[in-house]
This record gives sequence, structure tokens and C-alpha cells, in this order.
Amino acid sequence: MSNRNSGRGAAGGRSASGRDGGRKGAGPGGSSPAEGRKPTVGAREYTGHSRDGGRPGGSERQPKRAYPESVAMDKRRTHAAPVPEYGTDVVEDEQLPADEQYLAGKHPVLEALKAGRSLNKIWLSTQAQRHLVGPILEEAKARGVVVQHVDKRKLDQLVPDLPHQGVVAQAAPASYVEVEELLARAAERGESPLLVLLDEVEDPHNLGSVLRTVDCTGAHGVIVPKRRSASLTAVVAKTSAGAVEYVPVARVANLVQTIEKLKEAGVWIAGADAAADSDVYQANLTGPLAIVIGSEGRGLSRLVREKCDFLLSLPMFGRINSLNASVAAGVILYEVVRQRRERDLRAGAAISDGDGHAPA
Repeated sequence: MSNRNSGRGAAGGRSASGRDGGRKGAGPGGSSPAEGRKPTVGAREYTGHSRDGGRPGGSERQPKRAYPESVAMDKRRTHAAPVPEYGTDVVEDEQLPADEQYLAGKHPVLEALKAGRSLNKIWLSTQAQRHLVGPILEEAKARGVVVQHVDKRKLDQLVPDLPHQGVVAQAAPASYVEVEELLARAAERGESPLLVLLDEVEDPHNLGSVLRTVDCTGAHGVIVPKRRSASLTAVVAKTSAGAVEYVPVARVANLVQTIEKLKEAGVWIAGADAAADSDVYQANLTGPLAIVIGSEGRGLSRLVREKCDFLLSLPMFGRINSLNASVAAGVILYEVVRQRRERDLRAGAAISDGDGHAPA
């Protein structure tokens, strides 16, 4: 099943109201800056459902009466087909511990294995193509993770609201870090800090997309508030294509106080706001920087906007005049990358002109 977020977030988090069309997992919309703030169509929360895969009753051709559970399990064990290498084709109903979660999809599971995340077990569909799950089998065997081969219907039961591609894993929840660790990460690389702060971005698809872009652009991490914000769920892991395993995320109690601490550490705070007079291509983004992206419906909150050192907008030339929050974050991050690369090239040219040798 595919999830499609038709909400259109503004560059600064102000977005035109989206229509989720009743689909599960659809993201919320917002209001266009040109039209002022309008009521938001909230995300429809999907609570999941069970698919037991059983046949309907009441038919004269109904299969023979099922054995009692204890007898049925013994019978399956006695007459089961040969167990595949490094796994089994028989799976009892799983009881997911409260402190664990499911990961679904080839890339999220494979990247979790490569990153050394604690996985309790992995389920692979018996219908999955060998060349697609081969890397997962190799990594799982190397790390001693149990792999079980099951019918696709079992995976549908485990993650009824996620496209699993024939791969599901039971994993420890993703861990959060401290803000100081994000700054330390930049220092270890010898780079100016580049962070993304999400101001009450509640759509997990937006968070997952931001994590993916942060990893691709080499930014040093993401900061989210504990309240009214998406957390590191299986949906986020799926949307991020595994980037959740590599991008550190700090979860803070108060975003305004965190902004003050970042300022004390020498980081400039740039708020993305469609109503800003200066656009992203006019600003100097080469120094220590934290980009603040507002929520899908309300944009930047008042206190957060006031704490920003400056505000940025993205030039709009079409009729929509708004962007999804994660898309806006991606545009700004790549402008930062462009400016920093251009600065480094100029610095290298200056050194080469000074002594006749290009820098090592």
C-alpha cells in the first residue's frame, strides 16, 4: 500500500491545506502565506487492523475442524516441510515488547543491520526474490540475528499499514542523542555546524524525508521537541530509506531554550518563513548554522520566530506559492552545500595563487 502526502508545506512551514483523500498515513496540510493562516486539515491517525487470513465460516465446503491450539502446534511441528537454511517456515504469533518496534522494507532493515542496531529477529517472505534478500541474509548471519521464512500474509499481519517488500524486523527503538553530541560531531569533522530544527513537525513522512536529506547533504543532525512532534517510528525509518540509522536526532523539552544554547555555542539561527523579505539565495549560509523549519499547518511558532537571528524565504513563481516542509528543508540545505563548496574553492584558489601550489 502506498502513502501519499498531498499536503503542501510552505518554505517556512506555512503550507496550503492538503487533502489526504482518506488514505492511511496522509500528512496534514496547512495555509498559504499569501492567503493568511487558515484552519488545517489534520492528519488522520491510523490505528491499524488485524488480518487473520482465515476463511469465512458458514460454508458446507469449510475445511475440516481445526485442532485445539496445543495439538495444532504439535501437528505443524511434526509434519512441517524441511526448515530452510538459517531460518524456519513456521512462526507462532509474536508478542511485540513495549520497548521494541517493527521495521519494514529492505533498505530500513539492511541499514539497521549495517549500523549495528539491536535486532531481535527478521522475518522474510518465502515469496521474496533471493537476490533482493541475499544481502540481508548475509548481514544477519554475520551478526547472529535470527531469520525466519514465513508466508507473506504473516508480514501483512505484523505491519498492516506499511509496505514491507517481504522483509520485517523486530528492533530496539531508535535512540536519541544530546544536542552537545551534534556539535561534537561537527567538531570531529572539522566543519562548521549545520543542523536542522523542526518546530512541531508532526508528519512522520516529513521527518523521514528530512533525515534522508540531512544524511545526503552531510548535515550534522536534527533537533525535535518532545511535544507535538513526530518521533522515530517505523514509518519514519521507512520514509528515510534507512537514514534514521545514521542521522543523530536530539529530542529536547524546550526548543526556544535550545536555540539560546546554540547561539551561545556560536551557531546562527535561520528560520524558514515564506513571508521573509530576504530569500535563501541572498543570505550568507557558510558559517555555523541551524535551519528552523516550521510545522505543516502553523509555520514557525511566535517565540521560535522571535528567537531566530534572521528569516529566509524561497522564491515562488507558480500559482501554488507553497512547498512541503521537507522539500523546503532540502532546498535550503543544498543551497548551504553550494555556498560552502564555493567558499572552499575560493579559499583553495587563494592558497594556490599565494605559494604556487594547490592545497593538499
